[in-house]
Order: sequence, then structure tokens, then C-alpha cells
Amino acid sequence: MTSTASVLAYLPSPSQGVWYVGPLALRAYALCIIVGIVVAIWWGDRRWVARGGKPGTVLDIAVWAVPFGLIGGRLYHVLTDWQKYFGEGANPADALKIWEGGLGIWGAVALGAVGAWIGCRRRGIPLPAFGDALAPAILLAQAIGRLGNWFNQELYGRETTVAWGLEIYQRSDDAGRVSPALIDGVSTGEVAFVVHPTFLYELLWNVAVVILLVLIDRRFAIGHGRLFALYVAGYCSGRFWIELMRADAATEIAGIRINTFTSGIVFVLAVAYVIFARKGREDPATLGGTPADPQVAPGDKDSAAETAEGESTAPETPRAADDDGTEVAAKLDGSRPGKSKGDNS
Repeated sequence: MTSTASVLAYLPSPSQGVWYVGPLALRAYALCIIVGIVVAIWWGDRRWVARGGKPGTVLDIAVWAVPFGLIGGRLYHVLTDWQKYFGEGANPADALKIWEGGLGIWGAVALGAVGAWIGCRRRGIPLPAFGDALAPAILLAQAIGRLGNWFNQELYGRETTVAWGLEIYQRSDDAGRVSPALIDGVSTGEVAFVVHPTFLYELLWNVAVVILLVLIDRRFAIGHGRLFALYVAGYCSGRFWIELMRADAATEIAGIRINTFTSGIVFVLAVAYVIFARKGREDPATLGGTPADPQVAPGDKDSAAETAEGESTAPETPRAADDDGTEVAAKLDGSRPGKSKGDNS
């Protein structure tokens, strides 16, 4: 137990993560997820239009991708921490309580990609190009979502004495229970322990990778899903070392957290995709519409052939012009924009 009088420079946790307006519960975790989704759709649409797509396409596809992503993220979390929901003394109904935290990002991206694939097929646009446009925006949404872990006093690491350590407070609820793990509780002001703020490490890492992705995309004509693969590889490389700092209970294989294995395996696969995938960038003419709204004028055989091929004639070389709508990135550059019990998000 650490006394509040003995620490002066540590980072504080919010006093609570849930506020009630009559019977309505306003949960910081859910609000952060929603804000992240809105930002990803807004910025992703700007990037999509800058690459040659039509405005509003991202929102149309998000109608498919977001629900699939939320379901996939929850499924990954429940499956990898099944003991907490289906083990002895557990309540299986808790698996449905997504508002208490618990979204596995790999499940969210995997099943979200399935939803995006459905949306892209309906619009007649290539999924890899769509993924490239959305990659930085998705990672920024993940960074925003991590703030919800801060409010929930979750996703933290081992105890520490570093100056930027995070204070975890005891919280009490209306039933008289006292614990730092109470999502609906209110701080008693007593510090239970001081830990590494791994949620913050991941947030800052994500923002750094966002900026790097934008710079790479501005400098090179990268396409065919390779920027999305760089996003995956960049995220996994950070998540790998952050997982090693975690101290909460988690499913392990040979004494190693399952998320550490996942990070390493997915990183290797993403790097392989970057190396072996098709170079260059898609022709903007292939990004604009559905079969009912052709982008090639009748009789223009040369353009039709180029569209069918789906290839830009420009090689993947450094570009002088910025074509990804990145005044947003300029604002991000230099800025520095959190897991309940059993959360492996």
C-alpha cells in the first residue's frame, strides 16, 4: 500500500469512470470508443477522397465494419480469457457486458475487415486501397479509445517508483464494496498502488506510428494494402513490449501471455505482406464508384484497360505533393493526444 503523502509527482487516475444522469449511465470507456470511431470515419473519408474515392464512402462501409469490429473484438477477448466468463464461479452473462471493457484489437481488426470487405464489394471498390486510406485513422481511433482504460483504472503494468507512475485508487460503490477494480465505483482518495501506465505507453506509441504512417504515405506512392500492413506491423511491435510490462492475470502459453504471441506472429505476417505485396498505388479511377456509376467513358479503350488492370502507371517513388488530405497530420505532428479485470484489449 502506498500512502498519498509519500508521492508527489505520480500521475493521478480519474476519480470515477461512470456518471449517472437519472437512470442513464454515461461511461467514459464507451464515450472514448465512440469518439474514436467518429474521428476515424471523418479523417478516413478525407484521406479516401484525396486518393480518388467518393465522399461518404467511408461512412457507408463503416455501417458494416464497425459492428463486425465490435463483435470481433469482444469475441477475441472472451475466447482468450474464457475462464473469467465460463470458469468456476463465473457468470457467462458477463461476456455480454462490453461496457465494462474488454475488446481485443486483433479480433476487432480481423472481423472488422470482413465487414469492410462486404461494404467494399457492395460499392465496387478494392479493399486493400480502402485499408490504406483508413490505416492512420484507425490507429488514431485506437489511441483515443485507450483513454477509456484510464477512466476505468485498467490496462496498467507492474508496480513502479518511476516519476510518471500511475496512481490506482481504491474505489467504493453503493453496495459498500471497496476495490480498485470497481468500474462503477468512486475513488476514496486512498492510493492502492502505483503502476506503469501501460495504457498511456500504448496511446503515445499509437500516435507516433500514426505520424510515421502519414509521413510514409506523403513521401511514397504506397498502395495495395501495404500501408495498412505497416500499420499492423507498427502497432504489433509496440504492443509486444508493452505486453511484457503487464502484470494482470491473462491466459498464457508456456508462461508467456497469449497477446505477446499474437503480437509477434501478426507482426511477422504483416512485414511479409509489405515485402511481397504488389508495389505502386491503385489508379484513382478504380476507387470512385459502383458498377452502376462507371468511371471510364464508353469507347475509351486505353482508360478501360488501365482501369481493369487496377494499376497506377506511376512507380512507387518519392512524391513531392501531398495527396492524402494531411493538414490533419500536420496538426497531429508534435501532439500527444487505457482494462478492466481480465481485459486483453
